[in-house]
Order: sequence, then C-alpha cells, then structure tokens
Amino acid sequence: MATVAGGMGWRTTMAPYVRSRPIAAGLLGISSGFPLALLLGTMTFWLAKVGIDKKTIGFAIGLTTPYTLKFLWAPVIDRLRVPVLADLVGQRRAWLFTIQALLFGSVWMLGASRPEVSLGTFAFWAIVTAFLGATQDIVIDAYRIEILSDDELPHGTANNQFGYRLGNFLAGVGTISLASPEGFGLGWANAYGLTAFCVVPGFLAALWAGRGAHDAAPRGTAVGPWLQETIIGPFREFFRRRGAVLILLFVMIYKIGDAMGQGMLNPMIVELGFSDTEFVAINKLVGFWGLMLGIALAAPFLAWLGMGRALFVSGLLMLFSNAMFVILAIQGHSPLWLTIAVSTEQVTSGIGLTVFAVYLSGLANLAYTATQFALLSSVAVVGRTWLSTPSGIAADALGWPGFWVLTMVVATPGMILLWILWRRGFVVDRVRQPGAEDASPAARR
Repeated sequence: MATVAGGMGWRTTMAPYVRSRPIAAGLLGISSGFPLALLLGTMTFWLAKVGIDKKTIGFAIGLTTPYTLKFLWAPVIDRLRVPVLADLVGQRRAWLFTIQALLFGSVWMLGASRPEVSLGTFAFWAIVTAFLGATQDIVIDAYRIEILSDDELPHGTANNQFGYRLGNFLAGVGTISLASPEGFGLGWANAYGLTAFCVVPGFLAALWAGRGAHDAAPRGTAVGPWLQETIIGPFREFFRRRGAVLILLFVMIYKIGDAMGQGMLNPMIVELGFSDTEFVAINKLVGFWGLMLGIALAAPFLAWLGMGRALFVSGLLMLFSNAMFVILAIQGHSPLWLTIAVSTEQVTSGIGLTVFAVYLSGLANLAYTATQFALLSSVAVVGRTWLSTPSGIAADALGWPGFWVLTMVVATPGMILLWILWRRGFVVDRVRQPGAEDASPAARR
C-alpha cells in the first residue's frame, strides 16, 4: 500500500508539469532564453576568441542594458494595441508575433557583424537585439503568468525555466558548435542566423495556448485616464505595498555575485586553455543536464521548505558553487575540476533561478502583469548588467582565484537583506504574495 501511495504521490506531484499550459510555458521559455545567452555567454566567448581583452568584455556586458530598463516601455506593451493583429489573435500574442519577427532579423545582423573589425557595428546590433529580446520578455512573462492558474504557477514557472535554459543551451553550445572550426565550422554569421529560429517554439506555444487573460487593451480612452491607468497605476499599486522598497533592493542585489561570476566564466575558460571541444562537452553539456536537474528539483524544494527558506537555502547553495570555481582557478587547466565546478554551479543555479522566478511571478498583480513583472525583473537585471560590468577589471586586478572569492563576498549583503525581509514578514510561504492579488477579480480564472 505504501508503494501505491508513494506512486500516486509522485504522479500527483508531476502531473501539473504535463498540463497543456505549463508545457506552453516551457516552449515560451525557449524563445525567451536564447537572445540573452547570445549576448552574454556566447558573446563573451566570441569576443575572447577574436582577441578582445577581458576589461572590454566586462563592459560589453553593459550592452544588455535594455534588460534593466524594460519597465520603462512595459506600460505601452501592457495597454497599446497592435493595429489589426490584436483583433485577430489578441493583445499579448499580437505583440509577441510582431517582436519575434523583428528579433529574428536583428539576430541575423548581429551574427553578420565582425567585432574584431568594428566594435561599433557589433555594439549597435547587440543593443538592438537586447532591446527586442527584453521586449519579448515583457510579453512572454506577462502572457505566461496570465495563462497559468495559481496551482499551475510553480510547475509552469519550472517548465518555463526548463525552456529558458534549453534556449540558453541552444544559443550557447549550439551556436558555438555551429561556428567553431572544431564543430560544424559554419562561422559566427551562419551560427547566429540559425539560432534565430529559436523564436519558433514561442510562436507555436502562443498559437496553442490561446489568448491571455489580458486581451482587451482600452480603445479610444482619453489621454488623461489612459496615462493614469497605463503609466501611474501599476507603479502606484506596487509602491503602496508594505516593504516595497526593501523588496526591490533585495531583488536587485540577491544574485549579483552569481552574475559577476557568469560574466567572466567563459573568458576564464578560454584563458585557462580549454579547447572549444572541452568547453562544449563540460561547460555546456554537463552543465545543461545539471541545470535541468536543479530546475526539476525546484518545485518540490519550494513545497518542502516554503518560499522564505527556499530563497535562503538556494542562496547559500549558489555561494557554495562559487567556491568550486575558486578551486578551479587555482588548479588551472583541469577538466575534472571544471566538471565538478560547472555541475555544482548549474544544479544550484537551477534550483535558485526557479525559486527566484516563482517569487517574482507571485509579486506581480494580475491587473498590471507586464508592467510590474518588467519592473521586478528589470531591477533584478541591474545587478547583472550595471553592478557587474567592472567584473573584468576585478578579474584583472585580483587574478581568477581572488575574483571568485570576491563574487562570494558581494553575494553576502543579499542574504542579509533576505533575512531582514523574512523577519519582517515581507517574504511569506505562499505562491502569490500579499498585495499581489488581482485588483479585478474578473481577470482571475
């Protein structure tokens, strides 16, 4: 009987993962995950390969600045209709299809640029791709939250993280394998161009999942009320919550240590003398499956610990994973330690990223999904983009072992702030956070 009960419990736990809309959330994640991977991991590898120094690579991460500012135009995405197309397919999907068509073209142009010849041209198309990728995230994040019911949100978010990391994988190991002479040898232009087809899963998922809960953007509203509802309402509702400023500060600094490390990981691997084949086999293939394991563990992890403890424990695990890179930096060219460090980091990141995504999703009011989630995720990206841009200078000054110790030190304030938020009751063990309920009950399914 115990075996039967255990089997039923396991099936009950896993069942939400294979419902139609959580699966759609996973496919949307693929399209969401690939642009940023091209602009961070793959871009830094590309720049290192063509001889760009690591100080410049560190500041090149700043080209992803649109991801930190997307909350500025999120209200427009929330409320402004795409003519004709919105009537045919709905508000969210109209924006998604439009942005994906433009993103497809910009990724092709980014791949065709030659950073070793003209960093200016490369930077221009990187910024365009970042703007379109960030805008696609606004739409996908809002659409994902709206199509998932409350009981599907943790599993749908986990599936979305699966898809997101698969998109990262395709834009990382896939693009590098296509471009590398040790792989298919197609060159960077063709590799980036083929990776642009990662927009297709999100397109198909949106066709399958149907219209979102927020399809009816206002028509013919006077300018004053439109501005009030579109621009002021989402921010006013959020900042009226208790602890809103502390929550935003926590969101900004929680993952800064992890972000600093990620920005410099690929340049370190190149500098330590790992070949393209070793990079793909260890950093991407081993890391990918480690990440998938971590994401799969995230929903049970949340159910077991609750939100507050899950955030705290996953933060400690990410600190521990950075310690593995300290050892790798000391060991030098060691495939064994690269495997240990990467697998540890990816498992812990899979747990941590999914827990954090569920936390952010629960904070967004369903009446203002796109704007508020864009605000939260933009603030989260500030740590990765602005605060981590000097990481190349730090690595150059401290050396690789000292740099990874520094990433552990700068992660500590986020853990302290989490403890303060938890003690004050601003992190609760629920999926939807206080104050995040929909202001319009009719919009809840």
